[in-house]
Amino acid sequence: MAPQGSTKSMTLRMDEDLANKARTVAEVEGTTVSDLIRDALTEHVDRRRRDPKFQERLKRNLERHKELLGMLADG
Repeated sequence: MAPQGSTKSMTLRMDEDLANKARTVAEVEGTTVSDLIRDALTEHVDRRRRDPKFQERLKRNLERHKELLGMLADG
């Protein structure tokens, strides 16, 4: 869990069935739905960081943003 003061509050919408499943898993694991979702997102981001195809898309995206910023800076 993130230390107090360094958290970002967000709204998450999901269908009722998924919400019920998340509540059930959290209850069985003795945690909160918020912690369950944070853990799932952390795992997902970590998998992406190790995924070579994602890393290649990320590099292309960064290059494109550099180009766009350069165009904006040049006027």
